[in-house]
Order: sequence, then C-alpha cells, then structure tokens
Amino acid sequence: MYRNAAIYTGDSGTPPAQAMAVDGELLLAVGGEAEVREAAGAGAELIDLEGAAVIPGLYDAHIHTAQYAQSLDAVDLRDVRSLDDALAKVAAHAARLRPGAWLFGGRWNSNTWDPPTQPDRYALDSVCPELPVALPSVDGHTVWANSAALRLAGIDANTPDPVGGEIVRDADGEPTGILRESASYPLRGLMVSPDLRDLLRAAQEELLALGLTSVHDIDGEDCRAAYLELHDAGELKLRVHKSIPMIHLEAAIAEGRRTGQGDDWVRTGPVKIFSDGALGSHTCHMSESFAGEQGNVGIAVTPYEDLVRLFARASGAGIAVATHAIGDRAAHLVIDAYEAVGRAAGLRHRIEHAQHLRPGDLARMARLGIVASMQPVHCTSDIDLVDSLLAGHELASYAWRGMLNVGVALAFGSDAPVEHPNPFAALYAAVTRTRTDGTPAGGWQPEQRLSMAEAITAHTLGAAYAAGEDDRKGVLAPGKLADFIAVDTDPYRESPDAVLRTNVMTTVVGGEVRWQRI
Repeated sequence: MYRNAAIYTGDSGTPPAQAMAVDGELLLAVGGEAEVREAAGAGAELIDLEGAAVIPGLYDAHIHTAQYAQSLDAVDLRDVRSLDDALAKVAAHAARLRPGAWLFGGRWNSNTWDPPTQPDRYALDSVCPELPVALPSVDGHTVWANSAALRLAGIDANTPDPVGGEIVRDADGEPTGILRESASYPLRGLMVSPDLRDLLRAAQEELLALGLTSVHDIDGEDCRAAYLELHDAGELKLRVHKSIPMIHLEAAIAEGRRTGQGDDWVRTGPVKIFSDGALGSHTCHMSESFAGEQGNVGIAVTPYEDLVRLFARASGAGIAVATHAIGDRAAHLVIDAYEAVGRAAGLRHRIEHAQHLRPGDLARMARLGIVASMQPVHCTSDIDLVDSLLAGHELASYAWRGMLNVGVALAFGSDAPVEHPNPFAALYAAVTRTRTDGTPAGGWQPEQRLSMAEAITAHTLGAAYAAGEDDRKGVLAPGKLADFIAVDTDPYRESPDAVLRTNVMTTVVGGEVRWQRI
C-alpha cells in the first residue's frame, strides 16, 4: 500500500486520492487511506511517499530507444557552432574507438553554424580517414558520411538517386557525403551495434529516472530482438510497444505479427512508414515552396500510390500504421490514403509529428480517427526555422489546441535522441509554447497552448490510446497496471517553470519500484 501522497489518477472528474493498494502488477484500490487500508488488508506492506505528488507513469509515444542508447556514448554535435568545432569533436571521439568500429552520433545542425555551410565527406576524411562515419543531422533526415562509409554502402558516382531520396553530388557528379532521406537507408543496415542489449539495459535506467514507464519504440528489428532478450532474461523494467520498420513489413506479416500481440512488457506496434522528410533538412513535403527556395517543396519519400498499397497491406494483416508526415502536403496525402483504405476494426492509425497541416485537415483527422503523435519540444526548438522557412504559408502548426477542439486524439513523446527524452520539458513546451528561457514572451502562436492537465493526459492516456493499450494503462484505477511515478513538484498546482524542473523521486512499473532517487 502506497500512502501519504497527492495521487492524481488521470480521471479529471475525481479529486486526488490519498493512497493506493497494489496486488502483484495491478492496482487493487485507489482512494482515501481508510478504504484503501481495508482493501489491502492488515498484512499489506506500507510505503510512505512522504507527501509527493503521484501521476500515472509517463508514456513516450515516439522514441528511438536504440539510437538514444547509442547516443549516451557517442559523439554529440548538437551544440557545436562551426564545421571546425564539429571536426574536432569527431577526431577526439574517433581516437577512443577500436579499429573497424563505426563512429556513432551526430545530431549536427549546419543551419546554426558560423558560417552556415553544408559539410562534405572530405572534411570527415581529414580527421577520420579509416573508420566509417555516418552522422545524422539533428532531425535525422540528412546523413553526413565519410568516404569509408560510402564505400561500405556501395555508394559512388554511378549510384542513382533512390525514390524518395537524394545523393548530393559535386560538379563532377561525385557524392559529397550528404545523403538525404531514403538515400541514407543503405547505411542504416550497416550501422548495427553489437552490444545493443547492454546499451538498452543501461538506457532504460535513464528513462525510468525521467518518469517514463512505457515507450513506443520506432527503431529497427535489432532493437526488437534486444528487448526480447532482456524480457526473457527478466531484465526489462520498461514497457515497450515496438514498431515494425516498413522494410520488414512483409517479413512481419509472414511471421504472423499483429498490432497488440505480446504481453504487457513487449507488444507489437504499428508499421512505421515515411511520407516525407523534415523541416531542418528542407525536405518536408509542402504545398508551397520554402521561403527563398523557389521550386523546393521538399521530398515525397513514399509516393501516394505506395502509401495506399502499404496501408492496405498492413491493415489487412491486422497491423496498424504510423506514418511520418511533417509538411502539410505530406499530411494531406497521408489522410487521403487512410481515407482510401478505410478504417479497420481495432486498429488506430497515426500521423507521426503532424507538425504543419492545412487547417481543414484537422477535422478530417478527427472524422477518420487518426491519432496525432506529436512531440511538443519540436515546436519550441523549431520556432525560428518555421518563421523563416514557412513565412506566408497558411498552416495549422503544432496545432494541439485546434486538434483537441475538433476531437483529434493527441499522443505526446520526445523523438529522442532528436530531442532530450525528458517528458517534463514536453509538458512545459505544450503549456507555454516558449523555449526554456521563456522566449518568445507569451508563447509562440499562444492560441494553441494546452492546460497542464491536457498535456499530462496526452503523455499518459493519450499515448496508451494510440497504442491500443488504454484498457491497461494511462490512468490509476483498480484493475489497471500499477505504473506510476512520485515527483517533487505538483504539476497541477505549481507553475510550468516549476514543472520543468521536476525531479522524479520514485518510478513504479508493475507494482515494483524500478528506480528511486537516492
């Protein structure tokens, strides 16, 4: 029995409870201390939460946990402000690696470099001529590779651009080392970490410390295999809803995988499909050209006809679809494709990111039951980029309020390691629409702000709903999974600034304390 806490159950119609009784992995009773004591029985173990606030365990609806795990010991280029600084960091990291190892990391943003410049393979070759290097940009949609990596991937002057991608070339037709969208896919199959199970075991501790009790992982089959190994070994402490990469869809169907299959620790999720690129890489698919780039409307990574075919194939096999769409044209085509295929009983299709939409498409999403899987910190990270690249476009951008108003289900996440996985930063961004320094004053497009209760719901029950797991988690009620966190800040009563600085004190998953602040 957990007592002495302000327990917010996630049910907006009920006041905070005082205590909870847990039996095994499930909640037995939630309410006043006397009634919970009676339900728990005289022999129940008492755990004093010392006046903490308690909320349902936070659920990240879109996170790349394998990439995040690798990033914990990889070169991090987020904060570098010039090409020279980036190369110095790469060189220092390369010196620590064994011969033949891939150099992981990246997350560079040449838009912020002084001077802004598109890097090339020759620069990487100058500091790392032998180890293969492939560094995703901050949005993950452009990869900067050296010559060794290009050779291993078989990319040279004679390699044609793939559908939905671009091999950037110099005046002589030679690859520069910049690969956009699907052109980088050959490298993904090569960049496999041999110790992913160990990395994920360590990374789950970081995520539990942030208050995450469930994740919807968007990485590959190697990540799925590593999680299943951790589960079989009894070492998994975090619940995983595991997506299927598009390139493995046919194999997954042949194996009989279906969305929702599995147990409360590892379940099969949707197939992940890319419709377009990203704003930072100037590859999200827009209806109008980017400002100052006449004719550039981004990249349709998966053509519309293929979207319809893939959606129908997956849905017919009992697999939900989660489609990446950032630009308004991409989202419009994805909605068209979902409508063409029709709704399938028991499947909740999603748009991942849904950052920039045609205003009229919000109601279409609601009507078709399409979930908006969004990452609030992307909004505050991209303010300057949106204002510069999308100036003059008529858009509903990061339209959380507009979506809720018309009945679109919201599921919040981080897209880590693109952003940090801290869910309290996401709650702050959703409520304020400001950067952590408080700018812009009053929030960017403040009419789209959410209340703290709405933001928490999107990061708990909303994420569970998107995964088809809302019957098991997302609220604290008898019969639900005993997944909850105790925090040192009351998010319903204290300021957004205080919530941003929240410390998690205890993380409970399945009725067991999985992490505790010392």
